[in-house]
Amino acid sequence: MERRKFLTGAAFAASATLAAPTVARAQQSFSWKMTNAYGPGSPFYVEGPGSPTDFCKKVAALSDGRLTIQHFAAGELIPALEGFDAVQNGIVEMNAANAYFWAGKIPAAQYFTTVPFGMDVKGTNAWLYNGGGIELWHELYEPLGMIAFPMGNTGVQMTGWFRKEIKSVEDFNGLKMRIPGLAGKVYAKLGVNVQLLPGGEIFPALERGVIDAAEFVGPFQDRRLGLQKAAKYYYTTGWHEPNNVTELLINKAAWDSLPADLQEIVKIAAMACNVESNSWCDATNAEAMTDLVDNFGVVAQPLPDEVVEALRPITAETLEEGAAADPTTRKVHDAYMAFKKQYGDWADDSAEPLLPLLYKS
Repeated sequence: MERRKFLTGAAFAASATLAAPTVARAQQSFSWKMTNAYGPGSPFYVEGPGSPTDFCKKVAALSDGRLTIQHFAAGELIPALEGFDAVQNGIVEMNAANAYFWAGKIPAAQYFTTVPFGMDVKGTNAWLYNGGGIELWHELYEPLGMIAFPMGNTGVQMTGWFRKEIKSVEDFNGLKMRIPGLAGKVYAKLGVNVQLLPGGEIFPALERGVIDAAEFVGPFQDRRLGLQKAAKYYYTTGWHEPNNVTELLINKAAWDSLPADLQEIVKIAAMACNVESNSWCDATNAEAMTDLVDNFGVVAQPLPDEVVEALRPITAETLEEGAAADPTTRKVHDAYMAFKKQYGDWADDSAEPLLPLLYKS
């Protein structure tokens, strides 16, 4: 009997000893830093519902303070576009930006922000969460010691502001336009003089005629910059950015140090911000567009069909050139386009016939 008690007690002690590291790790607290590519106070990109600072609050609340993240807007800890290097080198654990900022380092990263004539926010989320997109994203970054998750989405962005009306493809020849990403390469083939300017420099450049046109985000963000005071024509279609994903970039070693429950909290908080930020954009853009047209005399209209149809084959050619030049880009491109084809067939059968019935009076 005494021997049985001894063995039972010994087994319990052994199991407790084995469990101790797991329990201790689960109770451990972590204090991280997040940098951002956007400046202090920027709605959506820094502050507001579903923003990176909101993400940090959600993680702290869900983890009961076991994971706290101190957020630094652009310039507060490092310059705006140095977050990739800072995360890779372990200077900070996280960065908020857009993956297409790293196109010079990883061309395939652009597919994880937006693709001209690509998928909308619903299709993109379907690909990322359920079509292998996030797994491809991790595969792209893990050799560099990082992983990433979607943490926000502006939804469709506006084609941009133009000082003169666009009537044909020829109107783009010689046009000086602020436009980033893959769309800039497409416009360049139409003779556009592509300019890369940070958000704060767009209004003075457009007002003074240093540039003839500019793309930024959408009605709410564009109104905040005052672009309606510098140009009259505001074009829609969003061919260049049918959605725009905010990237949560994470140092892989730091990620691996988190217990499983905190990793899940980070993923859930990022997913919540992805949904919440997009709904915020849709709500604020709806109000802002009405205000711009009714109170500022803005002429909001789609690009002429001739222009859109000219842009489509040039976009396909540009994307194919990028894929042909880099095996990794080819892999991501082919996966994206295969999912787009499948999703597009479904959208044609479902959303396309329905939307005119819902929102057109």
